[in-house]
Amino acid sequence: MNHFKTLRITAILCLLSFSFMTGKTQQNPSSSEQGWAQLKNVLAEIKLPVFQNKDFSILNFGAKGDGTTDCTEAFKKAIVACNQAGGGRVVVPKGVFLSGAIHLKSNVNLYVSDEATIKFYTDPNRYLPNVFTRFEGVECYNYSALIYAYEQENIAITGKGILDGQADRSNWWKWKGSKDPSGKDTTNSVQILNKMGEDGVPVSKRVFGANYNMRPNFIQVIKCKRFLMDGLTILRSPMWEINPVLSESITIQNVKISSLGPNNDGCDPESCKNVLIKNCDFSTGDDCIAIKSGRNNDGRRVNVPCDNIVIQDCRMNDGHGGVSIGSEISGSVHNVYVENCVMDSPNLDRGLRIKTNSLRGGIIENIYLRNIKIGQVKQAVILVSFKYQEGDKGNFTPIVRNIFVSNVTSEKSDYGLFLDAYERSPVTNVNIENCKFNGVNKDNLLNFTKDLTFKEFYVNGKIVNVK
Repeated sequence: MNHFKTLRITAILCLLSFSFMTGKTQQNPSSSEQGWAQLKNVLAEIKLPVFQNKDFSILNFGAKGDGTTDCTEAFKKAIVACNQAGGGRVVVPKGVFLSGAIHLKSNVNLYVSDEATIKFYTDPNRYLPNVFTRFEGVECYNYSALIYAYEQENIAITGKGILDGQADRSNWWKWKGSKDPSGKDTTNSVQILNKMGEDGVPVSKRVFGANYNMRPNFIQVIKCKRFLMDGLTILRSPMWEINPVLSESITIQNVKISSLGPNNDGCDPESCKNVLIKNCDFSTGDDCIAIKSGRNNDGRRVNVPCDNIVIQDCRMNDGHGGVSIGSEISGSVHNVYVENCVMDSPNLDRGLRIKTNSLRGGIIENIYLRNIKIGQVKQAVILVSFKYQEGDKGNFTPIVRNIFVSNVTSEKSDYGLFLDAYERSPVTNVNIENCKFNGVNKDNLLNFTKDLTFKEFYVNGKIVNVK
């Protein structure tokens, strides 16, 4: 008996040791304090890029800041020269510089000076040839993002200048299901791509681009390490603004985004690890921040979650959600920290928004919000919906658990809590503490929940207890 007990203990210790060494342990907090205690460790893993003290002005490579000269080749030459010299800054001085796609390389900091603007062509041909990308969570070959990097390290876009995609209803935006008879509707192209993802068509054969009308994102870094974006203003994006994919150590800070077109998400970390989004302003045509991990079968094929996402000191204005998780969520999301943010606009729909269904699936867990001030949102302060778009038509039941909300105030909303899950998979372990939601029009909607905890939770001045 003692012999078998000794063997069992030894086996458990070996398993724990292996999990520790390989980093496979999964955080499973029992309290808000335990979860927030991990934040310092997460922040310590987010490494900033470091650059040589060398400058490469694009003027020396043929660029002119007159707003009409094509500077695409000048950007390319300056970036290559900087990279080959071991790195430094590619400097965009005062002026307006017109360009097509800009591709970053390792050890290059694209520095856009104060009073400098990069304006991007709206001609789709300027973003060919196709590059490897994800379009709404499905891998394919499509137009290059306006600023793009693939498998690079130690890269940045910094400065106080402006990046202007020049998108509007006369060009990129009309590709999104436009009712304008002259508009191009991307719907059929996206359906073709999604079916390829569901059918497991090899990515090399998912070739789109010209004539398929699927808009590029503004900034996309794929399979990169140590990316910094600091200080820029982003205007008029064709689609999503900042989209790191399958990347690590990402810092987005002091960025202002104003882009109200269709699908104009502000920042979408997708299947990324160790991401900091800090002191940014969002006014967007879709979610301000949307955390993603791939769509349906293609997301499960890649099978890379979003882990350790930190959002601090941001201001969310117009948008579908202040902080959203989903809907392309098939690779799962773990450990999201949101603190010290302000969300307020009659055109902001929700504070925290989690959207999924049984086609998306995935596990969404360990979500922490604290010290959030909400003026008003249209629908709900906290929303979890398992009925997004197609609803319950798949075989991949989503799991949402461990949501900790503390010190959140709101002054106007339709709902306080809107938690709408499945009977077979209730939203589990939701903790609301020291929160006051005022100006709420409807009772909390709680469809299929488990292990709710309310402590000092007030709606319209009345304390709310778990029923």
